[in-house]
Amino acid sequence: MNWMEEAKKKQDELLSELQQLIQIPSVLDEEQSSNAQPFGPEPLKALEWMLQKGQEAGMTIKNVDQMAGHIEMGEGEELLGILGHVDVVPAGKGWSYPPFEGHIENDRLYGRGAIDDKGPTIAAWMAMKLVKEAGIPLNKRVRLIIGTDEESGFRCVTRYFEKEEMPHIGFAPDADFPIINAEKGIATLRFTTTKLAENEQLHSFQAGTRTNMVPDLATAVVHVEHETLENDFEQFKKQHDLKGSATFEKDVVVLRLEGKSAHAMEPNEGVNAGVYLAEFLKGIVTTTGSKTFVDFVANSFLHDSRGHAFALNYQDEMSGDTTLNAGILAFNPTLGGTVDVSLRYSVSYDFDKNVTKCQALLRENMISVDVVSNSKPHYIEESDELIQSLSRVYERQTGEKATLLSIGGGTYARVLKKGVAFGMLFPGEKDVAHQVDEFVDIPNLVKAVAIYADAICELASNQS
Repeated sequence: MNWMEEAKKKQDELLSELQQLIQIPSVLDEEQSSNAQPFGPEPLKALEWMLQKGQEAGMTIKNVDQMAGHIEMGEGEELLGILGHVDVVPAGKGWSYPPFEGHIENDRLYGRGAIDDKGPTIAAWMAMKLVKEAGIPLNKRVRLIIGTDEESGFRCVTRYFEKEEMPHIGFAPDADFPIINAEKGIATLRFTTTKLAENEQLHSFQAGTRTNMVPDLATAVVHVEHETLENDFEQFKKQHDLKGSATFEKDVVVLRLEGKSAHAMEPNEGVNAGVYLAEFLKGIVTTTGSKTFVDFVANSFLHDSRGHAFALNYQDEMSGDTTLNAGILAFNPTLGGTVDVSLRYSVSYDFDKNVTKCQALLRENMISVDVVSNSKPHYIEESDELIQSLSRVYERQTGEKATLLSIGGGTYARVLKKGVAFGMLFPGEKDVAHQVDEFVDIPNLVKAVAIYADAICELASNQS
């Protein structure tokens, strides 16, 4: 079967369905969370849209507690799982096109979720339809498992696998081609500063809403007598090529600074607005709590995303550097400061030992460190038959060597007993997940459909 030719025939349908899915702004909404819509109305709407498509195609569907669901085809005792998600991170500001439209221009489809992970999920879905329509007999059941809380903690698949069977093998189309067999551990660490004066100069500080994104906006309200503050702020912005504003209101000044968002797996791809605003405030505030907070943030994270300040730095051959992203930064003059950090640690990292060392180091400075969450690394040996099968598929469809990769991002592959991340960002493509003007390359989207159709046949039939 020439899957590439078959995928090209589906291009119009593929793009139309992806646009429809992108037009559902499926961002987590805790304020509207309920048993009927655990992550808010829009993630549920996206899930129900996908399940409706599966039903229309004559496949079996199931909704698991409004958190996740699946579309299934084929027969057999064994189960092949394909895990994608339809929730997305907030759009942010500064888009060239509406983030929830699916604008097409120059062989690109723009929109929040285009590459993470609505585009890849639709590609896998279209691959299932191609295999079904081709009438290829399957010796396994093939199940597209759809989550709605991947960006905020995997609560969806946690609940799903409490009630549904674990696939024997599987892959997640939510990262890079060729094959990712190593995913770093992902932990959230909370650093807290509490040494406060009676009248703090820093009335508030806020940057970021998600630990898995580099904050692109930071705001601070400061009470200081500083005649040259406005001029100093202008010079600081110019020096670091940043945008922002200083607004004087009664006896305080409101400082706003803009950075650049990026995925937490590589903080160096972004510009952390919170860290830079703290760097500016180092020379402005003098009261104990305010100074402790901004000094800690700036000295720990400016120009260092590898954790050297905490002795958390580490790397190994199979998964590369351990990284830290200061994703949510806040200060309150009565409660103190907090910095929630996404720690992406290497496969062979001794997590407990290093965190304990970090806690002891910072205790001397009256800063506490707490582990909010921890998802251990995921690794599949190169010799595993799943790796070998997907390597054959990738090389057959692209003519290129299927090298193995590691990532700092976390995909649903890590919840599988035997699973890997498989696409759909191709080698050399820029990763624009979580960024302004996120897009998917249309020819590569079509190519991914062909690869996933071939993979389904390779793993769940006697044909390819």
